[in-house]
Amino acid sequence: MTTYFVRRLLLMIPTFLGVTMIAFAITRVVPGGPLEREIMQLRLGGVTSGESGSGSSSVFDPTADMSSEALEQLRKNFDLDKPGYVAYFLWLKKIAVLDLGESYLKREPVWNLIVHRLPISLTFGLSGFLLAYLISIPLGILKALRHGTAFDFISSTLVFIGYSIPGWALGALLLVFLASGRFYDVFPLGNIKSSSYDDIPSLAKSIDDVDNVSDEFGTFEWERLSFVSKVIDRVYHMFLPVVCYMMSMFAALTILTKNSLIDNLGQDYVRTAFAKGISPARVILLHTLRNSLIPLATGLGHAISVVMAGSYLIEWVFNIDGIGYLGFTSIQQRDYTVVLGVLVVNTILTLLGNILSDFLYAMIDPRIRFE
Repeated sequence: MTTYFVRRLLLMIPTFLGVTMIAFAITRVVPGGPLEREIMQLRLGGVTSGESGSGSSSVFDPTADMSSEALEQLRKNFDLDKPGYVAYFLWLKKIAVLDLGESYLKREPVWNLIVHRLPISLTFGLSGFLLAYLISIPLGILKALRHGTAFDFISSTLVFIGYSIPGWALGALLLVFLASGRFYDVFPLGNIKSSSYDDIPSLAKSIDDVDNVSDEFGTFEWERLSFVSKVIDRVYHMFLPVVCYMMSMFAALTILTKNSLIDNLGQDYVRTAFAKGISPARVILLHTLRNSLIPLATGLGHAISVVMAGSYLIEWVFNIDGIGYLGFTSIQQRDYTVVLGVLVVNTILTLLGNILSDFLYAMIDPRIRFE
């Protein structure tokens, strides 16, 4: 088994190289990249003023060619003067020493941008992951015990309807019906906390300035929230996004629990336990359920990428400033250094999650032996 996992770890290297090589090549050929943006900024900054008989006027020629020296210097700054494979290996060399580069737009190290947003994505991803397991396992057990009943049919219909709707689309619907005020105004439209979450708002430079600020914002803005109030505020803002995170794995876990439990209820050891007079609850909870949860436990490894990397579109819909939102906006803004940095983190987490799933499978089920 040790040999198998060593091979899996070694196979991570060519997989990582293949994924990053394709992404790196795309960033060099897609138009509207950092070089084009820099050229446009220089041209916009080079607007010339001319005077005519009636006054002055501004003339801007976007098609004006730059000097070959200036253009070559810009290409050198972005490593575009080198062949693609040379630039890729130079970038890979930086990655080897944990240097993800600097954002073109934010002018900050990519590592700082990712680390700053990691706790946010971790909070939402872990909450959705735990909630999915806490709901899916009991629901799957009930569906297995009531297989073929009206409860099983109705719950299966609702589960598959939820499964057919992507998390980001569900988030948009929930915002329209529950947060926009058009139908109901129960939850906030987004963000991770309210404006009154911090002790002192930014309008007041000191505690003494609070009394001098206009009361047009209301008294609540100036009150300090207690710890319990802050927890309630976070839960209030997290509820809808966490539901969307949960739906991405909720249906699969529920059906997997049901099918696995039904399959184990037909095994010989279960019939033997019933023949010995053991109570049904004890047989199901202590024998059948434990074996039925083996497939679910192996999914814990795949959850690493979901929990750590967040969701691009869900965070964008709810305006959550996590890693997913960072990656999505970086793609829109052609900030390819950040795009590649987020891709590196997501790829490594996904590959490690796959290996961890195999490891958990072998640890939980003694019948599995990787050779």
